[in-house]
Amino acid sequence: MTSTILIVDDEKDILELLKYNLEKEGYRVLTAHNGKEALKVVKQHPDLVVLDVMMPEIDGWEVCKAIRKDPATSATPIVFLTAKDSEVDEVVGLELGADDYITKPVKVRTFLARIKRVLKGRTGGESEEESAVLKVGDLEIQMNNYVLRIGSREIHLPKKEFEVLMFLARHPERVISRETLLNEIWGHDVYVVDRTVDVHVRKIREKLGRHANHIETVKGVGYRFRKEV
Repeated sequence: MTSTILIVDDEKDILELLKYNLEKEGYRVLTAHNGKEALKVVKQHPDLVVLDVMMPEIDGWEVCKAIRKDPATSATPIVFLTAKDSEVDEVVGLELGADDYITKPVKVRTFLARIKRVLKGRTGGESEEESAVLKVGDLEIQMNNYVLRIGSREIHLPKKEFEVLMFLARHPERVISRETLLNEIWGHDVYVVDRTVDVHVRKIREKLGRHANHIETVKGVGYRFRKEV
């Protein structure tokens, strides 16, 4: 099944370059030239959104917030593509729920590799293990549709947050290092800082609420998922 990707960028040359190369790879591509237009096009439910930050009308930060707030699009992967290359800006993007953060100028081969990684697992069939439902007390992690249930409440996590939670929960009582999480979730060929993991864990804990202590911080190492708390 062909994945649909929405590219949002007010720079026509970049938009056309990415559109050409994505279509060459077999993707269906939607485009938007500003944040306001993006919020209309995203209603077509693309499989992934590539989002510039500095745009007229509505900037990328606000578009990301709106996508994450709408239950119909809250789990849609978002990749920021921006000239804002400081670690602070990257952390802001991750805290808003982005799945990846790519800086300009764009290197097409690297861009395509990272898009494929974010989409990985969404375009093919799921294994029996990935289709399972993992239950821990009041928590129910539905691995096939990226849904977390706490009692009767259903929570849709951004893809990377869900994958971090799922990886920890699949290895209960085991200390998982930040390096392991970075390699398993983001991959060996993608450069992200250790703080990326901490940002995602903090966002997961916020959504877990009173169940946040299922994820224990092991100082100087990483995290451990506790079945009994």
